[in-house]
Amino acid sequence: MKFRQATRENVSLLVGLAGASGSGKTYTAMRLASGIAGEKRFAVIDTENGRASHYADLFAFDVLELREPFTPEAYAEAIKAADDAGYPVIVVDSASHEYAGAGGILDMQESEFERMGGRDTAKMASWVKPKMAHKRMMQRLLQTKAHLILCFRAEAKIEMVKKDGKLVVQPKQSLIGLDGWVPVTEKTVPFELTVSFLLTPDHPGIPHPIKLQEQHKALFPLDQPITEKSGQMLAAWASGAPKAAAPVAEPPLPVRSASAAPDAAAPYITPDQAIHLDDLCKERNIKRAALLNAIGAQVNRLSLLPAEQYAPALAWIERASAA
Repeated sequence: MKFRQATRENVSLLVGLAGASGSGKTYTAMRLASGIAGEKRFAVIDTENGRASHYADLFAFDVLELREPFTPEAYAEAIKAADDAGYPVIVVDSASHEYAGAGGILDMQESEFERMGGRDTAKMASWVKPKMAHKRMMQRLLQTKAHLILCFRAEAKIEMVKKDGKLVVQPKQSLIGLDGWVPVTEKTVPFELTVSFLLTPDHPGIPHPIKLQEQHKALFPLDQPITEKSGQMLAAWASGAPKAAAPVAEPPLPVRSASAAPDAAAPYITPDQAIHLDDLCKERNIKRAALLNAIGAQVNRLSLLPAEQYAPALAWIERASAA
């Protein structure tokens, strides 16, 4: 046995994003993954019936649509396939199905309980197989070379507590949740993560830390949405680069493709504007390439469109729709 000096080098990241519908989990995960991956494509394991593909024109990624049963083994196999394929980042949206989805560990426990006769004495024993399957999946995650971003659904929970002799209803206090919002997952998962955040519908993309250690605080300003910049800085930290300065508030700068060459000083349209243009194109059966060509944009993705071209893009869509 021989010890060596400890160094931070090529650390694999495990990032958790939890939130209710409308909190920006998927979009934030895509931005973070894009920043970590740089010019490379990343992988998305989609359990949400193709929802990730809504962002296909905003980010460079490949998708695997995982169907039920959402067993721990199915997740482990999908993650291993993405890792073996060499993707630098793997987004899992949503990891909650492994716990509460059809065929997940809650269903596995219920099946085991019924198989054992449904007696109260069998409740504890019925958890053995599901927990072992989950443990094997977590071991697969911890052995993954790629960086992992896990999206979790979150539920608002309450509890009854006694205060001054009276029962009071309050948001549930939880070591893995925040302000009553609790990620839908096996209770030990958040402790395995490098960082984890709660996102809320009233401020989509703004991180509320569940687990945020001192060395990562500068990478995630708590008054700004998580952007590609945070991903870039997190990747640099994981590679062993010196501590980076906190990102300043600025318009988000999506990662450029090699063929994109707009004015480097021009600010980009906002993520909401990019999604709005994309939705209009889908609704009116307009090809995005036709839109970009018509307004003279020197980019190949809507997210890279300079801000001054947003109004001309809207006007062209209206004219094209009326023609």
